[in-house]
Amino acid sequence: MSSDPCTPHTPRTPQTPAPSTPRVLSIAGTDPTGGAGTAADLKSITAAGGYGMAAVTAVVAQNTHGVRDIHVPPAAFLTAQLEAVSDDVVLEAVKTGMLATAEIIQAVEAWVRAQRPRILVVDPVMVATSGDRLLEPEAEEAMLRFCRLATVVTPNIDELAVLTGEPRAAGEAGALAQASRWSAATGVAVVVKTGHLEDREVTNTWISPDGTLHPVPSTRVDTTSTHGTGCSLAAALATRLGAGEDPATALAWVTDWLHEAITHGAALQVGSGHGPVDHSHRARRLAAEAEAEQLPQAVR
Repeated sequence: MSSDPCTPHTPRTPQTPAPSTPRVLSIAGTDPTGGAGTAADLKSITAAGGYGMAAVTAVVAQNTHGVRDIHVPPAAFLTAQLEAVSDDVVLEAVKTGMLATAEIIQAVEAWVRAQRPRILVVDPVMVATSGDRLLEPEAEEAMLRFCRLATVVTPNIDELAVLTGEPRAAGEAGALAQASRWSAATGVAVVVKTGHLEDREVTNTWISPDGTLHPVPSTRVDTTSTHGTGCSLAAALATRLGAGEDPATALAWVTDWLHEAITHGAALQVGSGHGPVDHSHRARRLAAEAEAEQLPQAVR
């Protein structure tokens, strides 16, 4: 958590012990085809062992080929959603995704400052995979300020460049150096994801403000079913951190789970463009393996 005096520190304490299933709130936009946004977040939270909730920042008309239209409800309505949740539910973690305007970002920031969630994972949605900027300059500035309230931010390589105000990193070493400098200056951890680079080996690395690195290696999957991977990683990470796991353990679980989800995404046959990952493949596999182990005893 950041050392900034305005940073959230400790949430309100419930009178009963924390549940074994962490309660996690996603604050993001929608995706009617289910691959990204709140749909992906809720699937990821469930897969990671949490109970998912969602406050909607934008209603998006999109499919696997792209976005067609966006409707952003008034910021006051988002505040009403957030307050309705926090007035009733104690949260172990919060994850933010698409915050489309400066007004929306400011509304979320005000709620975060009031609620002080123990875990805040910010996926700073600012730059698309294509490299296109997704926020107006005023909203981008608001996002840069908001990121300083996070426990950890999970930018892609282009967003890391915007976050640090530096040129896009050409390789993993450059990205790690950028993130290390920003983390040390802000007191906020960073997960550096090298999936947008060209290396065959990809790595997710947790960088702490004290300079500690926790790299988790994986291998690139040759597939177009990668829609929503950033949303999914951040939501699952929030859940594992909310459950009390340390950063290295949480990131290792999330990286392994997401690699399996990406590997089997194409088999879902959802759409003809960039399809979603299979968030529940690991759960189905483990259930099938457990059933197979029990089958011989049942037959006997």
